[in-house]
Amino acid sequence: MRILVLYGSQTGTAQDVAEQIWRESRQWGFEGPVLALEDYNIQQLIEERLVVFVVATTGDGMEPDNMKQAWRFLLKRSLPSNSLNGMQFACLGLGDSSYSKFNYAAKKLHKRLLNLGAKSVCPLGLCDDQHDYGHLGTSLAWTAELWQTLSSTLALRKQTDNVDVKMWNVRVLEQETALNEERLQWTQKQKPHIFQLTANVRTTAEDHFQDVQFLKFCGKNCEMIAWQPGDVLDVQPQNSSENIQEFFDLLKEHNLEFNASTVVEVSSAHKDLPLPLPYATPISLLQAAQYIWDLTAKPRQRFLEVLSLNCDDDMEREKLLEFCTAEGLGDLIAYVNRPRRTLLELLQDFRHATAKLTLSQLFEMMPRIQPRSFSIASDVSSGTLDLLVAVVNYKTIMHKPRLGLCSNWLKELASGVDLRAVVKPGTMSWPKDPDTPLIMIGPGTGIAPFRSIIQNRLQLQKTGVSIGQLVVFFGCRQKDKDYHFKEDFERWQESQSVVVHVAFSRDQENKVYVQHLIKEHASHLAKLIREQNAYIYVAGSSNNMPKAVREAFLEALDNDAIYLDQLIKQRRYQEETWT
Repeated sequence: MRILVLYGSQTGTAQDVAEQIWRESRQWGFEGPVLALEDYNIQQLIEERLVVFVVATTGDGMEPDNMKQAWRFLLKRSLPSNSLNGMQFACLGLGDSSYSKFNYAAKKLHKRLLNLGAKSVCPLGLCDDQHDYGHLGTSLAWTAELWQTLSSTLALRKQTDNVDVKMWNVRVLEQETALNEERLQWTQKQKPHIFQLTANVRTTAEDHFQDVQFLKFCGKNCEMIAWQPGDVLDVQPQNSSENIQEFFDLLKEHNLEFNASTVVEVSSAHKDLPLPLPYATPISLLQAAQYIWDLTAKPRQRFLEVLSLNCDDDMEREKLLEFCTAEGLGDLIAYVNRPRRTLLELLQDFRHATAKLTLSQLFEMMPRIQPRSFSIASDVSSGTLDLLVAVVNYKTIMHKPRLGLCSNWLKELASGVDLRAVVKPGTMSWPKDPDTPLIMIGPGTGIAPFRSIIQNRLQLQKTGVSIGQLVVFFGCRQKDKDYHFKEDFERWQESQSVVVHVAFSRDQENKVYVQHLIKEHASHLAKLIREQNAYIYVAGSSNNMPKAVREAFLEALDNDAIYLDQLIKQRRYQEETWT
């Protein structure tokens, strides 16, 4: 019997869950592919009888990029309400309850499928990143319930022999093969622009705990590249030379039969499973380790499952398999998630399993590098595309500090290098009338998109266009340590073109944050919002700041919660936050 597994994934987690569901479906006797929604002809959905959707929510309740086209089709008003009468489905959402629009994409999809006549075989599953066990706290139980339901309604039986379902075939190429290195620098579907890095400087003081880099790019060969305020730049990072060396040292230490110079051809093990773009042509293991595999990733359950396959040490094998069960989740979280252990460190710990690794296992278990998005911090009129990047570097109980793959890779880029990247729309939408006032709250690197819109509005003003008042709240620790875009703020204040409020939280005895300044200027802000229909934008860390800012605005609006909710629904109050 056919089952179709479709996913909408932004960071790879929903894809990982969908592929696991697909593997389990084979053990229940099902056939059919697992595909990104963008790789499936959504118009054929009318012919499907059983579909599982795994959908992440990104940004401010948005669907992932690889789901957008399919979602637009499903929203067509011309679709009859009985379009999907013959289809049964199950929907699993991946979200984070610290965001107000928790699992919005999955909720909207589930409702729309029901409206089109499809029948849900089990309740909508809502995974929460805030759960002690992350998405696994819900997904494992939900998937078990799915198979239980289907087995009773369809009279299915699970196969007793647990044969591993692999996705790829890997063949070593002995003869000399031409390798295309350049194409591996960008392996996403969208055609990239080529940028040239013109500046890469640290903006925070050398003795400040947080390193933040300011990068300036221009179009290669004077290519004119357009973007709008609020847009983001998608970047595909590469592994550090240190991690690459550590990986191949590990292979050498265990006398494995492959090394950096081994060249392979990868093909799909199933006729209905598309080959990922990075594997489209032969590659060397060195290229895989540099451009394709995320060596800094936390090992997911599939990684552990595959690693256990050839392990001849009973203790290691049992532990790896235990990590893959619902009962072993607590141990898995304590071992991997809390200390943020990387897959390289896990391979070091499970030495017997690593010593038995095959090429086929490597290609099954290694997670692929996903693009990272950064808010563009300049308007196109400035002539350069600017980024403000907080470099991720922190300590856990592990011996080495934890380093973010992309931010540390960007930090090390030298001026003059080329970068392949894609400009994408962000989640913020601006009022059509430039005369509408904008109130912007962007502590830390959250200031990036607001520098872009401020530059844009001031450029419009130079051309004679009337613009609404621009009010910006910025927050950092200390004026002489991490005051990003200090010169811009001072110039805007001096010219009185922008109303600037800055909170330096550590420069006085009592800590002052942006929410305190909002309360201080409540009457002015309330007037702009109620009388001039001002739009409010909040960007930055998703920890406590967005909630505190929302409460400050609620207070400024005389605790009128209904009015604030209206602002949110009308998108006059927007948040773009990240963990």
